This record gives sequence, structure tokens and C-alpha cells, in this order.
Amino acid sequence: MGIDEDIEEIEREIRETPYNKATQQHIGRLKAKLARLRDKKAERSAKSSGGSGFAVKKTGDATVGMVGFPSVGKSTLLNRLTNAQSETADYDFTTTQIVPGVMDYEGCKIQLLDLPGIIHGASEGRGEGKKIISMARVVDLILILVDAGQPAQLERIHRELYRSGIRLNQRPPAVSIKKKGSGGIHVELSRQAALDEQTARSIAQEYLVNADISIRGPVNAEQFIDALSDNRVYIPSVVACNKIDIHDGCGEGIPISAKTGKGLDRLRQQIFEKLDVARIYLKPQHGTADMERPLVVKKGAEIADVCREVHRAFEKNFRYASVWGPSAAFPGQRVGLDHVVQDGDVVTIVTR
Repeated sequence: MGIDEDIEEIEREIRETPYNKATQQHIGRLKAKLARLRDKKAERSAKSSGGSGFAVKKTGDATVGMVGFPSVGKSTLLNRLTNAQSETADYDFTTTQIVPGVMDYEGCKIQLLDLPGIIHGASEGRGEGKKIISMARVVDLILILVDAGQPAQLERIHRELYRSGIRLNQRPPAVSIKKKGSGGIHVELSRQAALDEQTARSIAQEYLVNADISIRGPVNAEQFIDALSDNRVYIPSVVACNKIDIHDGCGEGIPISAKTGKGLDRLRQQIFEKLDVARIYLKPQHGTADMERPLVVKKGAEIADVCREVHRAFEKNFRYASVWGPSAAFPGQRVGLDHVVQDGDVVTIVTR
């Protein structure tokens, strides 16, 4: 049998096997086999299509990829949110290449990429599916746009992205894997784990021969399989429901009209918040802070990260930093490289 037939056979067996304590180990191993087959099929599809994606230079403080079915209004929305000029029309497949634009919001320059319309089977390489997915895997946030009159689009897009190894609004599972030369597979589970030791070992045997594995937190079988795979990416997402000017109601997501501009202020705010960034304003040692153009870093960044963003020599020659703002215990507090900055901080870096 070929890969497609093997996938169908395993999917059928999973559907027809009742889930209970006696079968959970078997089902877990079937799910692992299924995940490996899908990954193998995706690899073959990428090789047959040359494995290349779209050539786009990433700019700005963060990059957002716009994903949706053809004619959902991505090009119109891009033009509304940015300075781009993306071709628009009332028929499918208007955008055949990625069109970039930059959205200025709260001092941040956010690059938006209008990706060609995704279609059913994109995760398996249909249409420009592999190229679209490959680009979606490297952005900082995915903006999913659905038609208010077709709410089922969201589930279909989620399925295509999931099968492509993209995990939306999730964190990597708390799993530690240490490969070793012998001794088989040893699994250590926390009480919160959502699978038992036998199931975990059975799943791991599909990927490893010898390893010490530690599972912490409420990790289930699917999440454990993700941890064993090497092609999963974890990306935040925002859902917008477009064309509310012509359709009554809206499914999941922020209701907007790219045509009239309704709801776009809320969408901009949600994109910014989901990017989870902090704006740091740099102040020269004997000057005034530049409050017009902040340095944008991820929330949780330390002074060391700020130094590296400015110039690597700043970290090497670092003496101390002075901080004014939310993270400072008092104005002008002297801090070290491990001090965690917060949004709105003003920072002076003093070097040797």
C-alpha cells in the first residue's frame, strides 16, 4: 500500500476502536504512526514541488501572515490596514504572490503579508499550499480571515494548519527528551499528565529506541506526539470575520468589514496585543529619550536582549543600565543584564 492508503487504514482503525483503558495504549501508538505518515507525506510533497516558498524580505518589528480562502477579502483588508496596494477583485485567486505592507500602530511597525488564498488540501500540497504553509510557519502571528457568510471556513483552515504542524495559540508541551546509547525508553510522568506511562512508552517507541523522557503538566497523547516530532511550530493567531456589511451575524472572531472599515480599530489592537511585545525607549547617557521610535522586544525580554538588539558590543562591554518606567523600583534604577524590562520602559545602557 502507498502512504495515502496507510493513512486511510489507520484513520479507519482509530475511528472504529472504542476508547477505554484497555485500548488507550493501542490508540496512542496508532496516532503516533498516523502523525509520522502525515509528516512523511508532507516531506515528499515539499520535495516534489522543489520545497521552495515565496521570496519575501521580512521587515519591521513583527510579521503577521494573513490566511484565508480565496475572495475572503484579504487584499482589501491589507490595503485598509497598511500602505500596500494589493490587487482586489470579486473573483477567486486574485492574489497569486505574497503582497507585503506595513501597519503603524502604537509606535510599532508591523509587517502584514497577504498570502495567496488557501484551499482544501493545502497541507498536502494542493494549489500553492506548501508555499503558503511554509511562509505561515515563520511569521510572528497568523491572522485568519473568514467570510461572515461561511463560518465553516474557520474549522477547515484550522485543520489545514494543524496537519501542517502549526499549533495555534498553544505553548510547546512540557516534555524533556534525552537520547542515550542504550537502556531502552524510560518515562517519568507528573501527576497532571493526561496519559499513562505505558501509552507514553508505546508512542515514544515509534520515534526513539533509547531515551529518558520527562513529562510535566497536563500533556495528552497528541501533545506528546508533537514533542517527539521535529516539525511543530507554535504561533499565536487572531481571527477576523469579514463582510459583516453584507451578512447578518458573525461566527468566531472579531466582526469587521474591510470594505467599510468597521471593526478595524479593534482588530489592530488585538493584533498588537497578541504579538505580546514590549516597547523600550532608549535614552543616551547624557541626552533625552527617543519617544518617537521605540525598540520593540518580546515581553519577558531582559536588558541583555535589549543590548543585543542595539549592538552586540553593548552586551560585551556592559557596565550597568538605568531604567525609568514600569519595571523600575524607582526612577533611574541601576540594573544588570538579567533585569526584565516592561512595555514603556526608558533605558540607558552604560558601557565600559
